[in-house]
Amino acid sequence: MRLNPLTVRKLRRFRALKRGYYSFWLLIVLTALSLVAELLVNDKALAVRHDGHWSFPTYSATKLGSDFGLEGTAARTPVNYRELKEHFREQGAGNRVFMPLVPFGPYENNAYEGILRATPPDAARGHYLGTDSTGRDILARLFYGFRTAILFAVAFTALTYLIGISLGCMMGYFGGLFDLLFQRIIEIWSNIPFLYMVIIVFSVIPGTYSNTARIMILLAIMVLFSWTFMTYYMRTETYREKARDYTAAARVLGAGSARIIFRHILPNTISTVVTFIPFTVIAAITAITALDFLGWGLPPPTPSIGELLKQGTANLTTAPWIVSSAFFALVFILTVVTFIGESVREAFDPRKFTIYK
Repeated sequence: MRLNPLTVRKLRRFRALKRGYYSFWLLIVLTALSLVAELLVNDKALAVRHDGHWSFPTYSATKLGSDFGLEGTAARTPVNYRELKEHFREQGAGNRVFMPLVPFGPYENNAYEGILRATPPDAARGHYLGTDSTGRDILARLFYGFRTAILFAVAFTALTYLIGISLGCMMGYFGGLFDLLFQRIIEIWSNIPFLYMVIIVFSVIPGTYSNTARIMILLAIMVLFSWTFMTYYMRTETYREKARDYTAAARVLGAGSARIIFRHILPNTISTVVTFIPFTVIAAITAITALDFLGWGLPPPTPSIGELLKQGTANLTTAPWIVSSAFFALVFILTVVTFIGESVREAFDPRKFTIYK
């Protein structure tokens, strides 16, 4: 695919803005690592060598202790691979267990001195950021929480743009009664309180719904109440582009409305679309974190930065490492995305890169 020379100039300008460019690649790397989080942060072994045979438990079904020669109660329960590693080491028979860098899962409760409680960071035990109030590893919760937040934000942005851009372009292109009708609908819809709708919906959802279903419902509610902002921008941009000569030429040549909107007008409004993407991602992450903090976000025990912030503020004096870890993680993520957004906005500034003089 050959890019427009004007687009190439914009991309070169973005690359020249080092802070945003490096932040973009940092976010890409972190997202890619989060997609394979099970290989880096997990209570399942990456590989186990037992009696000359290899097994890879990370993405396989749960294995019992009897599969690795354990006896007694341990033979009938799911394997604790950290204990299995110590067991093999004591045996000295050549059996090996290879664990991830952080050998704890986001849902795993780890008792300390027989009690499930918050413990401070302890590198010797492998809890580099400590544990929360139920003994779950904070680093594991943050890592998986980042994956949940970024995937949620990407899905939110894609759906919001799909609705807002499509409807905004049609409003600006067709105008008249169609434009007037949807302006009134948007004004009414925008006045419905979003937070109250989330509370009402989640208060009537049966507890039998799976976590995935509840997350999809939350995503749908957020999208339904967030698409309107993009509609106004695209309506204005389409009104302006519709008056250009190339639109009239396309209409004279027999191009249909859909082709004119999506093949001619929309590519010329790409600056508006691209500029708002990072800030929409920030809004999505902030919103889901706030809802989790209030207790109306992702269903428990889904790893979440907002849930850790809520837990940390409740234990601020006894376990300050919980809230500090979650706070700095959230600030870091939002700062990286903000740097990207500022650089994109400057690189795609239509006042600097335009074909109209």
